[in-house]
Amino acid sequence: MTSFAVIIKHKTQPGKRDEVQKVWENHMAPAIAANPGHIAYFYCFDNADPDSICAFQQYTSAEAAQDFLKTESYAAYLKDVEPLLSGPPQVTALTPMWSKGA
Repeated sequence: MTSFAVIIKHKTQPGKRDEVQKVWENHMAPAIAANPGHIAYFYCFDNADPDSICAFQQYTSAEAAQDFLKTESYAAYLKDVEPLLSGPPQVTALTPMWSKGA
C-alpha cells in the first residue's frame, strides 16, 4: 500500500465547534468529494471534548495531500475557519499498512 494519511485534531474557540463544522461543510465537503486524490475522509467530533474536531484523511499519495493544500477551496476554508480555532491543528502523518475497502 502506497497511500498517505493524516489525522488532524482541531481545537475550536469555546462553543464554536458547530460553526466550524458549517464552514467545513461549505468549503471542504464539496472539494473533498470532487478530489480524486482523497481515498477516504472522516470528519468527527470528539465525544470527550465539545471544542475538539478530529479528521482522518487518506490520500493516494503524499503529493496528492500537498496538492490539495494549494487549492482555492482550501485557501477559502482557512480564511473563514482560522478565527474560530484556538490555534493551529495537531497533524500526524501516517503510512497506511492495511485498510478494509469500502
